[in-house]
Formats: sequence, structure tokens, C-alpha cells
Amino acid sequence: MREAARTYLALLGGPVLLLTAYFTVPLGWFGPHHAAVSWTVFGTLLAVLGVGLLREARMQVLGRSRHPVPRILTLLCGALVVFAAAYLGMSRQPGELDGLTTKIDALYFTVITMATVGYGDIHPAGQAARVVVMLQLLYTFVFLTTGVTALTRQVRTRAVRRSRHEE
Repeated sequence: MREAARTYLALLGGPVLLLTAYFTVPLGWFGPHHAAVSWTVFGTLLAVLGVGLLREARMQVLGRSRHPVPRILTLLCGALVVFAAAYLGMSRQPGELDGLTTKIDALYFTVITMATVGYGDIHPAGQAARVVVMLQLLYTFVFLTTGVTALTRQVRTRAVRRSRHEE
């Protein structure tokens, strides 16, 4: 029972902490007035997320990942927060993102882009914003592939264990 409780705590804890940080940390210094810092932080955070995702994918392939879902969910939420912060910073540059003015707008646009829904109320107008949207779509594809692989492997492993115990 303790292991299950830890798993559920990890499942909820990582995303809650990341979203809390997103809404409480001031992001006003990101944007066109500090472009070099903004792009460096964005690139560094994406690299960290990428390494985490590659590590999780490697653990999946090797069959060493016991509870992949909390880690993948935390990485996915991390990507949401990083892209939302990037979009918020880019929205301060006129002509980059039309209709995006608040943190909620940025998170909304990030989720809508990740879900590939695209209502059209907020859209990338500038070249930099379009590149970041394409990068987010690529990240989403990789995250979803890794997540589905992890869940499939976990379900298969549990089914095999149960069938062995029933025999």
C-alpha cells in the first residue's frame, strides 16, 4: 500500500508543484527586452526535459522502469510550463502571438497546441512563434509515444504477473 501511495503522490505532486511555480514565479523578465537570456533559459529547460524523456525511453526499452507514469506526467507538465512561459515571453514582442496576454492565455494556448485542436483565437503570427509551435508539436509527439509505450508495457507486465499467479 505504501508503494501505491507514493506512486499516487508522485503522480499528483510533480504537476501540482510545476503549475504552482508557473503561476507564482514572476516571468516578466522573459521576452524581447532580454532575448538572449530568454532563449538560453528556454533551450536549457527543453534540453533538460529532453534528457529526462530520453532517459525514460531508455528505461522503457531496457525494461527497468517500474512506475513510468508519474515521471512521464511530470515531464509532460514540465513541457507545458516551459512552452507556456516561452509563449508568454514571445507575446511581449508585437506581431508574434496574436491574442495572448496572460499566463492563463499562454497555458491555454500550450494545451490547445499540445492537443492539436487549434481554435484560432490565439495563433502564432511571427516566425519565432511558429518555430516554437512546431517544436512543441514534435515534443508532444515524442511524449505521447513514450507515454503510450510505458502504459502498454505496464499493462502487459501486470497481465502476465496476474496470469502466472492464477495458474
